[in-house]
Amino acid sequence: MTRQRRATGSRNSARRTASVPRGYRQRRPQRKKQKRKENYIWLAVGCLILLLLLFTGGRLVLKSLQAEKTAKAYLDMEDPLRGAPPLDVELLTVNPYSRPGTPLEEVKYVAIHYTANPGSTAKNNRDYFEGLKDNHSNEVSSHFVVGLEGEIVQCIPTNEISYATNSRNVDTLSIECCHLDETGKFNEATYQSLVELTAYLCNRFGLDIDHVIRHYDVTGKNCPKYYVEHPEAWEQLKKDISAEMEAKRKELE
Repeated sequence: MTRQRRATGSRNSARRTASVPRGYRQRRPQRKKQKRKENYIWLAVGCLILLLLLFTGGRLVLKSLQAEKTAKAYLDMEDPLRGAPPLDVELLTVNPYSRPGTPLEEVKYVAIHYTANPGSTAKNNRDYFEGLKDNHSNEVSSHFVVGLEGEIVQCIPTNEISYATNSRNVDTLSIECCHLDETGKFNEATYQSLVELTAYLCNRFGLDIDHVIRHYDVTGKNCPKYYVEHPEAWEQLKKDISAEMEAKRKELE
């Protein structure tokens, strides 16, 4: 009996051994190896994606910091303004209707406008812009307003956009000019302060005279009226600005 059980046990063991597929022991380590390889690949892909995200995020943060640094540098330059004509800085309250606070990262143009409100002063026009935050009647503003006595009021910092020159708001500084009558012609005091202010801005931001434009040159609007209707007066204004730019550069050397 003992021999039979032993024999039976041997046969059962043989069956168990025979039931294992041929080559199983060799294939199983290969599967593990392949699985580890796949895991390494996925890990490498995950690391690469993470690096790309960190790189992209880092660039965005760096760009934001650079823009903030540039904006601060501009603000630091506002007072005092080396080579600038006298300015009365009365900045508007930040609001969606006249001073949105949107950064102006690059200045490419200086645009000249007229107020279309004969007899109004620079302060009148600045206060009108300020009032828009409450009455919401319009969306308009300008970086500077030049008055009838040659006074210059700054309404918006030069590192922010104004609502004055339509599609060029993103890269343009705007100057509104007061005038005595419906012709829109600037009197001598307004004209001279405009020349000095525009020359200063061009020198400061490295612009040449071809980057001094009228509102008309962007939209076709009759603004500044007199200098659209009298092209020769506009050309003379540009010549006077150019001469002032050169004089100021020599003065500051």
